[in-house]
Amino acid sequence: MPCCSAFRRAVPHALAAVLSLVAFALAAQPASAPQPNAAAPAVAASAAAPRTAASAAPRASAAKLVAATPWPTKPLKIMVGFPGGSTPDVAARILADGLSKSLNQNVIVENRPGASGNIAADLVAKATDDHTLGLVINGNLSSAKLLNPKLPFDPTRDFAMLSLVANAPLVLVTQPDKPSGADFFLAARNAGEKWNYGSVGIGSAGHLGIELLKSRAGNFSAVHVPYQGNPQVITALLAGDVQMALIPPGLALPQIRAGKLKAVGLTTGRSALAPDVEPLAEAGVRGFDMDVFVALVGPASLSPAAQARLADEASAIARSPEMRQRFFNAGWTPMGGSPDALRTRVRNETNLLGGIIMIRGIKAE
Repeated sequence: MPCCSAFRRAVPHALAAVLSLVAFALAAQPASAPQPNAAAPAVAASAAAPRTAASAAPRASAAKLVAATPWPTKPLKIMVGFPGGSTPDVAARILADGLSKSLNQNVIVENRPGASGNIAADLVAKATDDHTLGLVINGNLSSAKLLNPKLPFDPTRDFAMLSLVANAPLVLVTQPDKPSGADFFLAARNAGEKWNYGSVGIGSAGHLGIELLKSRAGNFSAVHVPYQGNPQVITALLAGDVQMALIPPGLALPQIRAGKLKAVGLTTGRSALAPDVEPLAEAGVRGFDMDVFVALVGPASLSPAAQARLADEASAIARSPEMRQRFFNAGWTPMGGSPDALRTRVRNETNLLGGIIMIRGIKAE
């Protein structure tokens, strides 16, 4: 058919024209055009960028959330492991007054004496309400676990370290009829185990301090008698049940000034807290330097917002002229400081007291 033969003649010419166009288009492409597989890393990188930004966004949001989290939302509780009127109790009440003003919330001090403060410390470690804190002493953080591996809490794991609150030297006191200075330690050696000494419990600074003092002052052999708190230790001293004790100046000085007790010496260098008391070094005791401190802690579960705010507020209270004077009047030097500084202090204290415990073979009963 004519039309069909015309079609058959036209197809080869059309096909040749199309092939020519394709060849021209391919020749027009740049020789450096990226190959499909070379483009893959660039695509992956561009896809990764949104993911990195997306992962950073939740972290930034979380930080803002912590900063914006309202805390406290109800009254706070500070647990103290010693009786009312004890030096830790007095420090806790001063701190509570300062925190109640700065946090605009009531802050209650609750006394749970016993086990050298470890009963209260354990309650703090197990608290889950985000509003329970603890005012603890040296021993609760440094020596308690060394003395009793079965202790129900671990200070390094179960506490949020917030701030060192205050510290103080200790005063070695005795009855007014006992000798002074180096003669006191001579009398203690001659008395052997007829003399006793009191402390606020096994592992306390008053206990371990005198155990260290024994080896630095002629190896006297006074027997340890533990009490619930320093008020009870003073009562025992006044009654003659114990012949010596290391107690904070806030409790020692009133009794000394009243002539009811005598100061043998101070466990540190000279201190403004007890300006009239000579250091034990001046009574011939060498290589002895020890103080007591109280610190603010919370349970490890305490929220980041609470931890950050409490650390700041506790340090601010320590810097406040009004609060500094109140601490000083109660026999404390206000300290403050960061959580890291408290952790360092606890680590150093643990090393010192751990040595005493090992040398003397001291164990919790």
